[in-house]
Amino acid sequence: MGAGDVPGRAGPMPEASVPPTPAPPRHVVPWIAAAQLFGTSLWFSANSAADDLARRWGLATADIGHLTVAVQAGFIAGTLLLALSGLADRFRASRIFVACALLGAAANAGFALLSGGLADALAWRFVVGLTLAGIYPLGMKLIIGWAPGRAGAALAVLVGMLVIGTALPHLLRALGQAWDGRLVILASSGLALVSAAMVGRLGDGPHQAPSPARGPAARPMPAQLLAALRVPAFRAAALGYFGHMWELYAFWTLVPMLLARSSLGAAGADLATLSFAVIAVGGLGCFAGGLASTRWGSARVAAAALAGSGGCALVFAAGGHAWAPLPLALLLLAWGTTVVADSPHFSALSARASPPALVGSALAVQNGIGFALTLGAIALVTGQLDRVGPAVVWWLVPGPLLGLLGLWPLWRPGRPPPPG
Repeated sequence: MGAGDVPGRAGPMPEASVPPTPAPPRHVVPWIAAAQLFGTSLWFSANSAADDLARRWGLATADIGHLTVAVQAGFIAGTLLLALSGLADRFRASRIFVACALLGAAANAGFALLSGGLADALAWRFVVGLTLAGIYPLGMKLIIGWAPGRAGAALAVLVGMLVIGTALPHLLRALGQAWDGRLVILASSGLALVSAAMVGRLGDGPHQAPSPARGPAARPMPAQLLAALRVPAFRAAALGYFGHMWELYAFWTLVPMLLARSSLGAAGADLATLSFAVIAVGGLGCFAGGLASTRWGSARVAAAALAGSGGCALVFAAGGHAWAPLPLALLLLAWGTTVVADSPHFSALSARASPPALVGSALAVQNGIGFALTLGAIALVTGQLDRVGPAVVWWLVPGPLLGLLGLWPLWRPGRPPPPG
């Protein structure tokens, strides 16, 4: 960890000196992870029904990208609201999670049943993104409140479930190919309701930090967050995360479109099932990365995943998109495995470096900036796809490469591996 003052501490706490904490009950991490799985199925529910929506409203490829951008924009607005207002650390994480899962289920149902065209749909998807800001970052805070001593491994399980939740609408589409697309979207709302019930029953963990002071002497929340950004270890983790985010959601948005334009699409493959597999395999990457972090540390696992996903993107852009179906499918599965395996470790590294009473806000603002980057990446690649084809992936390659450079202080050779 780099030097730097952190509010509420006499100085930076070395990673090796973090005191051990009792192990949480065995069921807690899987319980929160399953709730995250169901809640985040809202994220790409529209993409799973993209063909139906395109036919009904006459949408182009770029318009489907705009629906994803609307969710990302809502998520950014929500994370900034939670972070800058301090709500993420002033109220119980479980209560915020439950309220947002309920509102997200309602907004997703409104999108399915009440949208009359693209303009209405964009508004509903923005609200869905707004509510996801209380599901994803607050799910991470719940994990840290229950299992702070093994945040990297526990967050790997949580993000792995988020990945599978992201892919879940594609599986629902594959299982119900004869369904109206609106039924697939409504199924995600039902899963979000289950998510709210699960977290409402569990509540917050015993290790959640007390809320920051709210009296006249308290420092303004933005000032506290800026103080966290001045900590070199937090800044390095955040820079790595930003490079990772440039690639991640643009890749997930592109997956069904790239498959349709590839040899797999020409061969008549089941694109919904393949889309699910390419995205969901990232969950296995997260689980494997969580196990590896217990030996090698979160920073080195994150660096390895960035290098792997960047290499896959480079190979695909340089000609891999023209490969025969089997090697192309293996390349996409490798890319899907590595593209998200680093995500939980950025959160673990940032949480470890941030002030204890501001973990929720620090993660929320990091998420907000990262998701702001996804807006540009998604708009760029979906807007250019029809013109340049699969070679549009060249635009994603700089993300993981720059992320590796930003993370360098934490994974450089000779530095002792921090705990996972």
